[in-house]
Amino acid sequence: MQRRRFLAQAAAAATACAALPRALAGAMPRGPRHRFQIANERFELDGRPIVLRSGSMHYPRVPRPYWRDRMRKLRALGLNTLCTYVFWNAHEPRPGEFDFSGNLDLAAYIRAAQAEGLWVILRPGPYVCTEWDFGGFPAWLLQAPEMKVRSSDPRFLEAADRYLRRVGREVGGLQITRGGPVILAQVENEYGSYGDDHDYMAAIRDLMRGAGFEVPLFTADGPSRRDLTGGTLPDLPCVINFGDSDAPVRAFAERARFRPSGPRMCGEYWVGWFDHWGERHHTTPPEHAAAGLDWMLGQGISCNLYMAHGGTSFGFMAGANFGRTYQPDTSSYDYDAPIDEAGRPTPKFDALRAVIEQHLAPGERLPALPPPLPAIEIPAFELAERAPLSQLDAAPRHAPRPLTMEALGQAHGLIWYRTEIHAAAEGRLEPYDLRGYARVYQGTRELGSLDSSLNQTALTVALEVGTPLDIVVENMGRINFGPHLQHNRQGITERVLFNGVELKNWSMVPLPLDDLGRLRFSAETGPGPAFYRSAFNLEAVGDTFLDLRGWGKGYVWVNGHNLGRYWNRGPQQSLFLPGCWLRRGHNDVVVFDWEAQGTRRLAGRRDSNFATPAAGR
Repeated sequence: MQRRRFLAQAAAAATACAALPRALAGAMPRGPRHRFQIANERFELDGRPIVLRSGSMHYPRVPRPYWRDRMRKLRALGLNTLCTYVFWNAHEPRPGEFDFSGNLDLAAYIRAAQAEGLWVILRPGPYVCTEWDFGGFPAWLLQAPEMKVRSSDPRFLEAADRYLRRVGREVGGLQITRGGPVILAQVENEYGSYGDDHDYMAAIRDLMRGAGFEVPLFTADGPSRRDLTGGTLPDLPCVINFGDSDAPVRAFAERARFRPSGPRMCGEYWVGWFDHWGERHHTTPPEHAAAGLDWMLGQGISCNLYMAHGGTSFGFMAGANFGRTYQPDTSSYDYDAPIDEAGRPTPKFDALRAVIEQHLAPGERLPALPPPLPAIEIPAFELAERAPLSQLDAAPRHAPRPLTMEALGQAHGLIWYRTEIHAAAEGRLEPYDLRGYARVYQGTRELGSLDSSLNQTALTVALEVGTPLDIVVENMGRINFGPHLQHNRQGITERVLFNGVELKNWSMVPLPLDDLGRLRFSAETGPGPAFYRSAFNLEAVGDTFLDLRGWGKGYVWVNGHNLGRYWNRGPQQSLFLPGCWLRRGHNDVVVFDWEAQGTRRLAGRRDSNFATPAAGR
């Protein structure tokens, strides 16, 4: 678990931002005004000490109709605070075009937390990591030549300023200084694991102040001296992040040697872990999480459980890490959290609640759990209709060399690269610095696949004359942590060689898979990647997990909602389908699968399925 141990260089001095005008808005919440402050080593609410028992839960990872249910379960766990990131790439999918509606209604999320009796810690980034595509940065940042994110690059700071000001407009009126529940806001995120440009960190601090953040600001880093030296600012309190397998005694002793003063808090107490494709499903013993929490609360130390409820990285938003190789994340963000992906309490919930009950203030009582949401089984049904991927063909872009996904103005999905072959030959095909997952075709013949996570860089192929060569590349998630954050353009990022000679004159068709309305389904079968469609009827709705065992690799849409990615590589073998996205009667399902062969049946199960990855995958 070394995701916090990378270094990077940042650019030179930051521009002065302290004089920027404030942008405050947001509906004023009802209720009495409170005063939250930092006093030496503790937090105070209305002049009295308060220990923050916080839990992380992210609004894009939980369907909006379930927000309040999950918040009530956080309260029943014993938490008094909700912690959430803000997701730049979700809110600004195109430069200057913002979306704070529906499941992205951040202000509504915060107001719901207040209604459920929770304080709120806000982490607007602009970098958030969280196993989310590009660490929360929008893909269009990569269109600028040599753009350096997380740096003093003026182009990056200008974009970050626009974003933070827009967030300020949403949440300014929801701060505790204005009657709301937001009590703290974090500057950047674990920057000491990445670099040590304090001018950059100061610039982000100033941008947040300029955007209207009035509550206390803080930084969060790992407990090592290197992390704290690189990521903190002398005028802001710092909290530390570590896992339930670490010793909090040592972590806070190290932090005290670095910064003897200031409030003591674990900003992320990792009570579980996330999954990569091709690895085992991660679980951690409940007693480990409980023991560390017990010690911290016994010392009067505030703590944020990461994750209290992880949920799902729906759609294309799962990110990736880079250790020895590229490591794409699963769509499930269950995290082995105390509240599982479907919102159900786990044995870890019981263990942590029992600890918290031992540290309640006099007269404090924990609320009971709300009733469980309904769960259903869906009998197996066939997907008999098919539409080939080629139906989404569109006017291509042409260039001597392949263009990246970002150069084509595309954030996610697939790219179809094509070039003509003028002489038959056999040899080594090498799409140089291909990032993602690719299948190679010539006509209806599949020549092979290339997978960045397996360090596959070349194929031996026999090319025929007169038939175009097609390379279809899938973005499996941009890296969200570490120095490779700067190397995140997707697709074929340089050139394609065949027997050492460059193939030129490419056409490219972006396939973002956002709009499937052009597909025309039929009962015809055929080779190659395709979409499969069916429908099922329900007498009652409820949460379920679609069982994808027997399928290959792809995505699933139900009633227009993209549930995320599946892959027979494992460990995840099912996709969470929230009951609030289902309806009584007719329901539509579309599956994209790379494989021409395999099962074409789906069923809904009450529980998720994780399998040990097959050897050699």
